[in-house]
Amino acid sequence: MPSCGIIGLPMVGKTTVFNLLTGTRKETSKFFSGKTESNQGLAAVRDRRVDFLANLYRPRKTTYAQIEFIDVPGLVRGASEGLGIGNAFLDGIRQSDALVHVVRAFKSDLEHVEGSIDPLRDVLTVAYELLMADVAFVDKRLSRLNDSKKRSAQTEEEIRLLERILEHLESEQPFSTFTLLPEEEKLLLSYTFLTSKPQILVVNLDDEQFVDALYPRREELQLYARERGLPRLEMSANTEMEVSELDGAERDEFLAELKLDAPGIDRVARASYQVLGLISFFTVGEDEVRAWTVRQGTTAKQAAGKIHSDLERGFIRAEAMRYHDLETYGGAAKLKEKGLVSLEGKDYVVSDGDILSIRFNV
Repeated sequence: MPSCGIIGLPMVGKTTVFNLLTGTRKETSKFFSGKTESNQGLAAVRDRRVDFLANLYRPRKTTYAQIEFIDVPGLVRGASEGLGIGNAFLDGIRQSDALVHVVRAFKSDLEHVEGSIDPLRDVLTVAYELLMADVAFVDKRLSRLNDSKKRSAQTEEEIRLLERILEHLESEQPFSTFTLLPEEEKLLLSYTFLTSKPQILVVNLDDEQFVDALYPRREELQLYARERGLPRLEMSANTEMEVSELDGAERDEFLAELKLDAPGIDRVARASYQVLGLISFFTVGEDEVRAWTVRQGTTAKQAAGKIHSDLERGFIRAEAMRYHDLETYGGAAKLKEKGLVSLEGKDYVVSDGDILSIRFNV
């Protein structure tokens, strides 16, 4: 299952964001007390298309796509040198597919770890610590390879490549900007770099800042994110926590007052889904309406395997409808009348929003 690591400085709202995403109630002060165990949980990716299909088919069960989120302790300036509780726990998110960086802009009686509110400074601080974590990672690997008694030609090649990568990182350039040749990529198949991962910035505001869309260094942070192609979302985690405890009508009224069509936490989940390069296809029926998560470029046969291995093994054809067509005309029978239902072979590339029914024989 795809996963995202939630990172940031201490006491910026990471665990509150995690709780909102996963529907849990993890203790927000746990990391502040020095504990280093990560929180892990699953988040539903709310999707209005699933809601529409559920209203249309009235299934006994409705299932949204899911992403795993991992909430790690806060970094501090100098963590790479052992300050605070260090950054060893970052290994816990090294296998994550993307990073959600929570940045504090909200005012509070709780003192900021740096003594003042400065979102851009905090983003740069965490970016530097991620970079230094990668430096330590490469340096450790190089030491191990250099100390090995048997060094093959491939080992020597790997050492030379890692030395170039280390030089690149030490010049304060993320791994994402390092150019690899195809043969070099093969040498790094077992490596994961924190500075290569897609990232989302989530700016955590107080109520007044959210309504006014004003907070310190907002324009500079916008420019920073735009130059690096980083999605940047603004939300008030404390307000969202209050909204999550309301019933449906009160919740909708509250969102309307804030001029939002969906809670900010839903936007975080969807943005995470998008930066991971994921799409959803759907299966529908009286038993269940379900969103299935696949990578872009997945074939119909591979998609069948996501549902059940037997469907992939005995795949014959996929009957496919497009969500937009179904929403437009309101029913499968109408789509068949208009010739908008197709039979696709095993090499058909699934599109986001496809509604599939798999024909198979085992």
